[in-house]
Amino acid sequence: MADRWALAPAEDGGVDVAPLGPDGLPAGPVRREADPAEAVRSRPGVTRWVWRSTAEVYPRLLATGVRAERCYDVEAAETLLLGHEGRYGEPRSAAAALARLRGGPVPPDPPQRPADPGAQSSLFEPAGVPLPLADLLAVYAEQQRRTGATAHPDRMRLLIAAESAGMLVAAEMNRAGLPWRADVHRAVLHDLLGERYAGGGEPRRLAELADEVSAAFGRRVRPDLPADVVKAFAQAGVKVSSTRRWEIESVDHPAVKPLLEYKKLYRIWVAHGWSWLQDWVRDGRFRPEFHAGGTVSGRWVTHGGGALQIPKVIRRAAVADPGWRLVVADADQMEPRVLAAISRDPGLMEVAGRETDLYQSVSDRVFSGDRDRAKLAVLGAVYGQTSGDGLKNLAALRRRFPRAVAYVDEAARAGEEGRLVRTWLGRTCPPAARTTDDAVEEAGIPVAGDPGGSGASGEEAEGGRPWVPGHASADARARGRFARNFVVQGSAADWALLLLAALRRALSDRAAELVFFQHDEVIVHCPEEEARDVVAAIREAADLAGRLTFGETPVRFPFTTAVVECYADAK
Repeated sequence: MADRWALAPAEDGGVDVAPLGPDGLPAGPVRREADPAEAVRSRPGVTRWVWRSTAEVYPRLLATGVRAERCYDVEAAETLLLGHEGRYGEPRSAAAALARLRGGPVPPDPPQRPADPGAQSSLFEPAGVPLPLADLLAVYAEQQRRTGATAHPDRMRLLIAAESAGMLVAAEMNRAGLPWRADVHRAVLHDLLGERYAGGGEPRRLAELADEVSAAFGRRVRPDLPADVVKAFAQAGVKVSSTRRWEIESVDHPAVKPLLEYKKLYRIWVAHGWSWLQDWVRDGRFRPEFHAGGTVSGRWVTHGGGALQIPKVIRRAAVADPGWRLVVADADQMEPRVLAAISRDPGLMEVAGRETDLYQSVSDRVFSGDRDRAKLAVLGAVYGQTSGDGLKNLAALRRRFPRAVAYVDEAARAGEEGRLVRTWLGRTCPPAARTTDDAVEEAGIPVAGDPGGSGASGEEAEGGRPWVPGHASADARARGRFARNFVVQGSAADWALLLLAALRRALSDRAAELVFFQHDEVIVHCPEEEARDVVAAIREAADLAGRLTFGETPVRFPFTTAVVECYADAK
């Protein structure tokens, strides 16, 4: 049996399937099968399914207990290839790719549907007009050609495979959900916020704090309205421009303490209060909708539920099932380790080759043991803090780790000049016209390269001139900061995808299930007796992902792991 098959949903609810040869063309007849799940289940030897969209197909399979080993997601591949070609933002659907291939009018992508908190997953809904299998394979063949034309075809093939694997993991996590105790959540809310009032008004504790704020100002003030608070401070002779914590916590006024407490509790009430619990927790599971590759840097997002920003106090409600445990794994100093791997800086690779505290090791070599200064310096190099102390720290790093600093300098310069900038595997930063200050906030980071996108090697970067900020427009500088960060964060996101793929495979014959992921943290829910093996599997998956992503380097990617019953106990 062929180890690759194409699958395309048909309008009658069935699927068309066909085996594929080494050239990606059908190696046998196309068959119409009524049951998509049975079509996959009956072909256990298939190692990779080629389909339009994992979101279109895979939830339907999971609902019947069918699991795919691997896939090639045509629309995920189209997004990556468009980015590599400097065409980020063009329609990425398979239908759009087909229209471009045939020279017809390119349809826009359908609007992104909002997450539906009332269903197990809105991914189970039909995904528009099906694309015939012959058309799907035409797009697939053209993608194979385009992949071969990239600067590093093997890396791009690996990236597409990793992104496709991430789509499988996201769908499985959406299906599994994070174990969640609604009764514990309600108890936490009651302890923090007090009783709920009829009619949906603020709970008791918020109302009390609002009264305290008003009493401190001597008049009625709405603490949930920043403009009202700023005005009240002005009337009290205190000039503030906002109600951000960093600005008002040093103000000497009796309203500050209750105001800060109000703001903290108000965020919990609005973002993770009783309404959140009703919307997003069903059948003992928190069910956000994870979306792999949701940002240009490759980081994941969730469509609803705020899963990537759960306050620690609310994490008390994430409790393993009886007899089970949560294995919570946090990557240690991931970004500087990734910088060491992509820059090939000998000194930084030697430091990152240890499982000990990387920032302490850097501080011992550069900053006389001052760990805080070392951490600020390393993160400043990645994020572009190039003024004041940041500039002095960067100069010190440059003397000790010249290739590493030159690497991000070159990325920043390429970004300012509007050139394409790529991660190690080839995920591409949008061209200048597509990058905004908003995009800088979500950054990710690839290899800085020439206009053709070949990328700068460590050797080339070492000989480059130091990057000096401030000689470009504000928009260009913003893109430079974005590109500097993109080469690191984006390469870290690529590594994380391969980590997830390796871990998913290692857990495939166990009861353990992946239930949560953000850029440097993974949670596995498993029977207590499997916990030790899961910890080992995470460590091995991290090592394998490092070798697959960056080749053979001394760099290690250790995790801090905790085996707990409650998520809040992990940190």
